[in-house]
Amino acid sequence: MKAPTQTVTRDIVLVGGGHSHVGVLKRFAMQPEPGLRLSLICTDVHTPYSGMLPGYVAGHYDYDAVHIDLSRLAVLAGARLYRDEVIGLDRAGSKVLCRNRPPVPYDRLSINIGSTPQLAGVHGAAGHVVPVKPIHQFNQRWLALLGRVQQHTQGVLRVAVVGAGAGGVELLLAMQYRLHNEFKALGRDTQLLQFHLLGSEPTLLPTHNAGVRQRFMRVLAERGVVLHLGSAVTQVLPHRLVCANGQAIEADEIMWVTQAGGAPWLQGTGLALDAHGFIVVNDCLQSITDPLVFAAGDIAAMQNHPLPKAGVFAVRQGKPLADNLRLSVQARPLTTYHPQSSWLALISTGDKYAVASRGAIGFAGQWVWRWKDAIDQRFMRKFSSFEAMSQNAAPASARAASQLALSQEESLQAISAMAMRCGGCGAKVGASVLSRALGQLQVIERDDVVIGLHSPDDAAVVRVPPGKAMVHSVDFFRSFIDDPYIFGKIAANHALGDIFAMGAQAQSATAIATVPPGLEAKVQDLLFQMMTGATEVLNQAGCALVGGHTGEGQELALGFAINGLIDDNFDQLMRKGGMQAGDVLILTKPIGTGTLFAAHAQLKARGRWIDAALQSMVQSNQRGAQCLRSHGATACTDLTGFGLLGHLVEMTKPSGVDAEISLSALPLLDGALDTVAAGIVSSLQPANVRLRRALRNQQAWVKHPRYPLIFDPQTAGGLLASVPVGQAEACVAALRGLGYERACVMGRILAQGEALEPISLVA
Repeated sequence: MKAPTQTVTRDIVLVGGGHSHVGVLKRFAMQPEPGLRLSLICTDVHTPYSGMLPGYVAGHYDYDAVHIDLSRLAVLAGARLYRDEVIGLDRAGSKVLCRNRPPVPYDRLSINIGSTPQLAGVHGAAGHVVPVKPIHQFNQRWLALLGRVQQHTQGVLRVAVVGAGAGGVELLLAMQYRLHNEFKALGRDTQLLQFHLLGSEPTLLPTHNAGVRQRFMRVLAERGVVLHLGSAVTQVLPHRLVCANGQAIEADEIMWVTQAGGAPWLQGTGLALDAHGFIVVNDCLQSITDPLVFAAGDIAAMQNHPLPKAGVFAVRQGKPLADNLRLSVQARPLTTYHPQSSWLALISTGDKYAVASRGAIGFAGQWVWRWKDAIDQRFMRKFSSFEAMSQNAAPASARAASQLALSQEESLQAISAMAMRCGGCGAKVGASVLSRALGQLQVIERDDVVIGLHSPDDAAVVRVPPGKAMVHSVDFFRSFIDDPYIFGKIAANHALGDIFAMGAQAQSATAIATVPPGLEAKVQDLLFQMMTGATEVLNQAGCALVGGHTGEGQELALGFAINGLIDDNFDQLMRKGGMQAGDVLILTKPIGTGTLFAAHAQLKARGRWIDAALQSMVQSNQRGAQCLRSHGATACTDLTGFGLLGHLVEMTKPSGVDAEISLSALPLLDGALDTVAAGIVSSLQPANVRLRRALRNQQAWVKHPRYPLIFDPQTAGGLLASVPVGQAEACVAALRGLGYERACVMGRILAQGEALEPISLVA
């Protein structure tokens, strides 16, 4: 018998993927806590390491070298990763409010979101400067700046950096080094580059010793940087900075490395904040207002230890934060964090040279940069060498019984959830849990739904309008991601695919869901999150959720029986058969979900690959099907588990035609080539590979890097359709205009030949 799943009794929600939280994730990965679940909410799946950011700007490192992959780290830690923007807290209900998803409940909350540029006090700054913080958003701004620089072909290019602390100085020198190299590569005169550094205080690097300041004064003078100290910026105009001392400085690009504060949404939380909007915490990194809320890194202001906003503190706070979160849910005394009184700062000068500064000590050289590089690389390896980490991690199920502090009622629920569960009708989710979860859903109403969720009964009753015929389909699969809301969206999209592929309009849906047993509050929220995602997709499709069944099981799973409507003259009906020789094959979405999620489970897929795949999977096929039909599609199907080749074979046989696939034209999800090249494929791939007998020239292409992907099973994949060649160009253009950006012609239909194999491959 399969061992019961670990019952979740407490939720720790981490808001932000900063340096402290990556430390928390690692510590929980190394030492899981039975019954404790982590959820990470962040806007990006890659978080930059601030210590290496100047090296990235200078061109010494690539993107992946300076970013921690939160997706992989979350998988290792068993944490749910929610990609969204936090907009507030419901502290009374212990929920995190997000912009694009349902509220996320917590038992303990930790915030590590860094600081936010405070531009409101400087007129015009919001519209004319590039703020460096929050750092996770900096990359796209920097790449855009590089693009604009390359387009600047006439006259002097003036770059200004506002902020003369270590961050501003280091960023300016890194930018100067990189842009000089860019100009040289373009054959342009580097004398046309001009840099300005502005600081509101009269001294450079005011928190460092005189020797370090003098050293950087010399470096800046040697590099031709124009210094404007004691020049507080009061107004920003297009291409101009206006200072309090009356000075006006012309600048084509303005970087803002000063005046950072707390995120605006914190103002409405009721948490104690300091004058800059940072969360005031005690020596245990716990909010002085709310013992359920913790904070670390730049967003935290220690009540008893005023600290500068330096990454070293965020890194050091990871261990005590993780320990105190664990102790807090166990109702045990917390530990005290003692920040160091001094620390070593290694400040680079753009080229591979750095200056060390600690208290009154200062020294410099190329060897210091190599030392800094070794320290940074060692830090990054802590969050990328997952194989070694996973060997040390003890599975939660193998450890002692949970020490989490539970109420008497929760303890009884936990014991029940871990016990042998009933089968049959006894395996249903409790009626009160189900009614509370479903009662929160906003389901659309249709006139042709007589009895549904708005008036529940033993079964739903729907009318078939005059002149319409009913189209039925059903789909069901277990969750392959840790976000129930996104899984709900994908499951609904996947189920609707068959209806749309046939040219029908979705009318009603009946759900069947399986959820792991657990505390009632946890099961209720899981159901609510999943069904909210699904309902949003169904509502958008005009499809009413009319009922369903929910039962307990080892794994989260969801499916739908979908009813659709189509005119009973069947003029709009699209089927798999109907391909005509001379048609072209159009695919609306890229492929590769099977190999990518197999790699994701093995910690071998980059987070941005998985993120892009999920974005593709939540995209509805409804408008794509309408577009294909309006451009005369002769046959259509949606790509699912049988893969591209399997579905194409299903289409050629009833059509009495052959087909040709252009491997080079196939649209692929980012990373799919990398993962299949590493030999990582879905568990369904071997069954799909048996269809290679349908390939006429299989031996000639078996070693092609894209060959394995024609067998890759898809979840919520795109539409595969044959379209008359005269309509193809307009159809692809229309599809891309509707948001199917990777839609393309990837093959053609041929007259049936004498060979038994219907499919051939070409380059």
